[in-house]
Amino acid sequence: MRPLSSNDYKNGYLALLEQLTTVGDIHEIQWKKTFDRMCNSGMYYVVVIEEINTHKIVGNSTLFLEQKFIHNCVLRGRVEEVVVDKEYNGQGLGKALMTLLVALAEHLGVYKLSLECRPHLVGFYEQFGYKNDGGQYLVQRFPRSD
Repeated sequence: MRPLSSNDYKNGYLALLEQLTTVGDIHEIQWKKTFDRMCNSGMYYVVVIEEINTHKIVGNSTLFLEQKFIHNCVLRGRVEEVVVDKEYNGQGLGKALMTLLVALAEHLGVYKLSLECRPHLVGFYEQFGYKNDGGQYLVQRFPRSD
């Protein structure tokens, strides 16, 4: 397990994310600009699992921080893009990623950590202390021209 590297473009990182959601046709220049922007913001912690022999990225999770004015200017955290390569499911990699992200969030002083997931994964996340707060999660998506 390690932080995402700019070299991971060539290590199958986007193919792994494609197992979770639509990624699109991201060229290496666009990758580098986005990677640099995320790194420079200081608000993204992207953790990957690399298969040592092949250097293939087989696991990913992202902790995104939001600085708030509420609660004496605390940080709020969101867990995003948790995915393990389907060939590596059942080996405890998702659990390792989540354990690390929760510990990292606590270390950074995050007051609340949240995520959205598919209904069949609720039980998995509950083992890390997540609870359904009964709230309604709404989303609005905007059309993109790319």
